Amino acid sequence: MTKRALITGITGQDGSYLAELLLDKGYEVFGLVRRASTGSFERIDHLLHKVTLLSGDLSDQASLIDAIRQSQPDEVYNLAAQSFVADSWKQSEYTGDVDAIGVTRLLEAIRREKLDARFYQASSSEMFGKVHETPQTENTPFHPRSPYGVAKVYGYFITLNYRESFGIHASNGILFNHESPRRGLEFVTRKITDGAARIKLGMESELRLGNLDASRDWGFAGDYVDMMWRMLQQDVPDDYVVASGETHTVREFCEIAFARLGLEYEKYVVSDPAFIRPAEVDLLHGDSTKAREVLGWEPQVGFRDLVEMMVDSDMARLSR
Repeated sequence: MTKRALITGITGQDGSYLAELLLDKGYEVFGLVRRASTGSFERIDHLLHKVTLLSGDLSDQASLIDAIRQSQPDEVYNLAAQSFVADSWKQSEYTGDVDAIGVTRLLEAIRREKLDARFYQASSSEMFGKVHETPQTENTPFHPRSPYGVAKVYGYFITLNYRESFGIHASNGILFNHESPRRGLEFVTRKITDGAARIKLGMESELRLGNLDASRDWGFAGDYVDMMWRMLQQDVPDDYVVASGETHTVREFCEIAFARLGLEYEKYVVSDPAFIRPAEVDLLHGDSTKAREVLGWEPQVGFRDLVEMMVDSDMARLSR
């Protein structure tokens, strides 16, 4: 019998990779998309004939109930969010409504319409914020440092509450930073690879960034969506840290990206205080031992390969 999956945020980086993975596994895939005056489907253009898109929004309860009724999913992956940390300071109320209360709305739709559906919540390493220990595990206390991080903590705990209160097979994936050529241009990693390519092609002369010494645990989004799927195949729902286990600074990312193009980043990258967060998160470093042991997962793409993959993609795109 063919499994059915509903993905919120299917037009995003993770949603597009997850849709590809599930289609390869023989799933019937439904994607929740917001009604907009202009569509934004470039990440899933090649999949539009293979997936069913449903109109809905995490801020609208009725649309989520309709989406569950129409798709009758065996698995629900909640990847939709206002996911840009910097903008969460500018749109704090909206971020809370979508990233926190929106999770409640979706879980409530499942509880009412399809209680046996398995649920994945995209939690975030930003929940750790001002870290209490390094590396961070499933037992590390949360100390978020942005409205985005705070909203994600709510989403994490409401998922746990629906699991414990109603028996929903609901799991949290605490994903550390994961990137790809499909990453949005507003994120620092893509800003770097796009900027390096523009400088190489003579389209720009400098790249302005924030804190170059911030350290992150970066992995490949294509590897991480495999972990999402594995979580929902378990008999017992649980929460897992998903991380590469390595940390690198923004400065290191710049060095590799520019070197790929035969450039020295120091000549072009400027640290601009305008891009410093109000409350900075200096170090995120995940320990995914539990996920590797329980789920049998191993990341396939290393840090240097990831950076170079993104640079090559942006060079090809801009050269066209």
